[in-house]
Amino acid sequence: MSAALNVDAAELAKFEALAHQYWDASGPLRTLHVLNPVRAAFIAARTGLADAAVADVGCGGGLLCEALARHGARVTGIDLSPTMIEVARLHAEASGLAIEYHQQSAAALAGAQFDSVCCMELLEHVPEPAVLIGELARLLRPGGSLFVSTINRTARAFLGAIVAAEYVLGLLPRGTHEYARFIPPAELARAGRGAGLELRELTGLGYDPLAQSARLVPGTAINYLAYFVRVPVPQ
Repeated sequence: MSAALNVDAAELAKFEALAHQYWDASGPLRTLHVLNPVRAAFIAARTGLADAAVADVGCGGGLLCEALARHGARVTGIDLSPTMIEVARLHAEASGLAIEYHQQSAAALAGAQFDSVCCMELLEHVPEPAVLIGELARLLRPGGSLFVSTINRTARAFLGAIVAAEYVLGLLPRGTHEYARFIPPAELARAGRGAGLELRELTGLGYDPLAQSARLVPGTAINYLAYFVRVPVPQ
């Protein structure tokens, strides 16, 4: 683990190994392909994307980046996995999409200002989630929007996101998640307040493995989305 980068090398290696299967909608990351349209729609309904500067932190192979670019956003995707970034660049090029990709951390992107920042399914894979929230907040212009997707630390999440998804149904590779790293909404909200962010909305993200479908749901017991706004500092 590198404290300076707030990254767990073992966690990074898990996803580096899956990079070449990232765009396989029937592969080990197929749940991302089902969840992505719901996440993209959630973002598009809460902030203007046309010609907006948007960063996707922990972008993987670029699934969300491409969806946001198709909404008209000027997208920058960053990830610490070199193979994921290469996969993302190649796929965007083949799709005729102008997306800027960099192999770097959120901290290394400091100084840039974005209208919106997205961070999907990354917080539960880093050693210090609150530190990452602070880094994400600093990338936002005043009044900018932060969108986060993560997993709650509940018995239902343990059964659904680990036991069922990884061991019973095989929706994700075994060992993808660790229960102790899951983040309750109260902890996420506290980290956001400490970073100068105002929590505007929390909503659950439901996934039906039999129908291979996803939708927004009222409860946040398993997967959930959070929408923050960076509070302008009074002059």
